[in-house]
Amino acid sequence: MNSTVVLQRDGEIALLLIDNPPVNALSRQVREQLLECLHQALGDKTVTALVIASEGNTFVAGADIKEFDLPLQAPHLPDLLAMIENATKPVIAALHGSVFGGGLELALACHYRLAEGNARFALPEVSLGLIPGAGGTQRLPRLCGALAALEMVVGGERIDTARALQIGLIDKVVATELRSSAISWAYEVAQRPPRRVREQPIPAYDAAVFNERAAQLLSKLSGQEAPPLALEALQQASRLPFEAGMAHEREIFIARRQSPQAHALRHVFFAERELAARVRAHARSAPTRSIETVAVIGAGLMGSGIALCLANTGIPTLLVDTQEQALERGRLVVERYYQGSLEKGKLNADEASRRTSLIRYATTLSSVADADLIIEAVFEDLAIKQEVFRQLDQFAKPGAILATNTSYLDVTAIASATSRPGDVIGMHFFSPAQVMRLLEVVRTPQVLPEVLASVLQLGARLGKTAIAVGNCYGFAGNRLLAVREREAGFLLEEGASPQDVDRVIRGFGFPMGPFELRDLSGVDIAWRNRQGRAGHLSEAERRCDLIEQLHAAGRLGQKSGAGYYRYEQGQRRGVADEFVSQMLVEHRRRRGITPRPIGDDEILARCLFVMINEAAHLLEQGIVDSVNDIDLVWLHGYGFPRYKGGLLYYADQVGLATVATALSNWARAFAERGIEVSGMLQRMAEEGRSFTHG
Repeated sequence: MNSTVVLQRDGEIALLLIDNPPVNALSRQVREQLLECLHQALGDKTVTALVIASEGNTFVAGADIKEFDLPLQAPHLPDLLAMIENATKPVIAALHGSVFGGGLELALACHYRLAEGNARFALPEVSLGLIPGAGGTQRLPRLCGALAALEMVVGGERIDTARALQIGLIDKVVATELRSSAISWAYEVAQRPPRRVREQPIPAYDAAVFNERAAQLLSKLSGQEAPPLALEALQQASRLPFEAGMAHEREIFIARRQSPQAHALRHVFFAERELAARVRAHARSAPTRSIETVAVIGAGLMGSGIALCLANTGIPTLLVDTQEQALERGRLVVERYYQGSLEKGKLNADEASRRTSLIRYATTLSSVADADLIIEAVFEDLAIKQEVFRQLDQFAKPGAILATNTSYLDVTAIASATSRPGDVIGMHFFSPAQVMRLLEVVRTPQVLPEVLASVLQLGARLGKTAIAVGNCYGFAGNRLLAVREREAGFLLEEGASPQDVDRVIRGFGFPMGPFELRDLSGVDIAWRNRQGRAGHLSEAERRCDLIEQLHAAGRLGQKSGAGYYRYEQGQRRGVADEFVSQMLVEHRRRRGITPRPIGDDEILARCLFVMINEAAHLLEQGIVDSVNDIDLVWLHGYGFPRYKGGLLYYADQVGLATVATALSNWARAFAERGIEVSGMLQRMAEEGRSFTHG
């Protein structure tokens, strides 16, 4: 058995070193060997104090999540931590890097804590559908107070060393020589009695303030089961004796491990980790180009947002717009953003000024000559984009990467306007670009491997979930969005109301429904897309011309105060509008459709099953590399509820036979709509297979 915990001596001090790369997870083997080393050190009369530290770049970033799908295995972490806390010799935790989950609970069980300045602290268990299960809800409020514990336990807040010192989570900060500093301190405290967190009372706090903040946090986490249970366990810390509170916490933790939401969130965790590994593999498989300076063409909201995203990562950026007024509006967006960050305390004045200065402005395309990467973010029109790329082909230096931020258009057609199609790639940011995590990196058959690898690597550098997708209408995300929107339109024809459909989709866990989303992004955008794809629409789609009717009436969505809904001045939530109700009545009458009641279950199935079917088509066509890519695109770009694991994970829970049967029935019932059930989906259903388990 490899040693994952090593016991060393420095005179009278025992040093217990955890070495379980890459993140020193508290696996069963680590727990066993840590227990063995503890027994040895505590039983040695010549040892006066202990230091627990870790090798590598981090302390302990949590448990071994793979073990959560296995039966509980001794030694259990709470028992191990109880042994540490009850030790008669002082135990010091030397902390650096990520001190997360079980790693933070380990630190809390120690009697003293010191940390390097780079350390970060968190109890992120709720993000995995769990609650802390080894004392996090009981020790943290005793050490740091109920309000600080609330933010970390229920809100999943990550804090830095300065904040940890302020709230009393750590005792000292050291600039260098963490391990030797911990050993020196161990000599100082060796003769003191151990300071046990469990024996400390919870500091007095304002219950009204606590309850108000708890309600705010839970309102943002609607639909998730773990946060209210974490709150319940946290509240018991002030109501129950320590041992009873620990037992209550453990009972909830064990029950949560096999809950559907915990399983779904573990799927997401491993999907994100697998994607990161693929991005690293891309970088290893091809040489990457250096991207030190970037130019963004188009100073609208998207272009300005991309510039902010780059500047926030420390990349010098040139924002270009040939229209002086548009450029000034872009400059104002940037300045207001950083001023707002300053006022909210997110940035100090020096940092806000530094980031602001990273963005320069120009009105000529020739100014991009020195850029390593040029991102076009102009109007969503193929002819306009091709003209921009013709000019960029003249001005961009050899080896520069040329990227288009198109949402739907053919990247190959855009690349054809240049003499260097291998250097052209799609970078589909999601709005607002400085906030949204998803980045679809659209590869064409001509793109060079090093260009793809370089852009994927940049996406990771920007903190994005960067997913490589093939070139097709709408790529992965918007192609699925289009079929959901089409089906939602058919539901309106058949008798549903916009508010019915939106309520059901929100109830599933999306932040907004299809028609609320359409009003937000603009009816005119949908109208323009339909005009561009008129030749590709089925007859049934052309007859379902609700978008054209709204556009003709000047109802463009929130921007005009009316779309599928009516918007009062200053309100972002729309209200049902008689105009739309009457429009639907007249539309059905002209089409000869007798409206019928449509239940919530049918609305949900119709909207989601067509997306699952289209996702299967994407996999068949090689547009995406992995089932996980579909799930991550919709989790990070479209608000699919994370606690349901993603679209195709959800399909597996429903059952592919159920999905395929429903689609086949609809294909027969609505033959004129041309529903083509994926052959892959049908085969998998017949063979009893699933997307996420093969």
